[in-house]
Amino acid sequence: MKLDEIRSNYLKGTLDADHLQKNPFEQFAFWMEDAFKARVKEPAAMTVATADTFGRPSARILLLKGYDEKGFVFYTNFNSRKGSQLEVNPYASLLFFWPELERQIRIEGKVTKQARELSLEYFASRPYESKLSAYVSPQSQKIPNRSYLEKEIEKERENHQNEDVPMPEAWGGYKLEPHYFEFWQGRANRLHDRFRYTLVDGRWRTMRLAP
Repeated sequence: MKLDEIRSNYLKGTLDADHLQKNPFEQFAFWMEDAFKARVKEPAAMTVATADTFGRPSARILLLKGYDEKGFVFYTNFNSRKGSQLEVNPYASLLFFWPELERQIRIEGKVTKQARELSLEYFASRPYESKLSAYVSPQSQKIPNRSYLEKEIEKERENHQNEDVPMPEAWGGYKLEPHYFEFWQGRANRLHDRFRYTLVDGRWRTMRLAP
């Protein structure tokens, strides 16, 4: 089948103003709960888009690790490509896509680093092997081959046989504080439902958008 012949008709749900929560964080929580109930394979998976000083975008999939009405949290290496871009341009966009529910959520805002103690608390909860990976990986930097990483893992596993793996200095959490949300519900014949929340003078305002 050719790409331009692929067709899907979205029939699983609707979204209207009468059922939209006034607070976008509540709407997000409501939809996230639906994603868990629907057993979406990776409900916390999100595309994180950043940009450099020239406005050239870069995107990748990460996992959401927490959220509240102050923002959305993810963890990474500060020296990674995304970290370097956030250092010079502290704005990002998140995108959740749940095909099982025919829904997507876009969130945009300013990103700041989490307090180190919060990052330490999360790092301590990670599986041992995940800690090792974070400790040895110079994320986004050039390496000679895979065996280089495997040897580094084995070396640090030996070094930390009787102690926990420390959190790297250049590793930790970011929090995106939103000023924009968009909720999208697929509908038949491409007449999708879209609602936008924007933060104006400290209050969230909503409007329906054309698909």
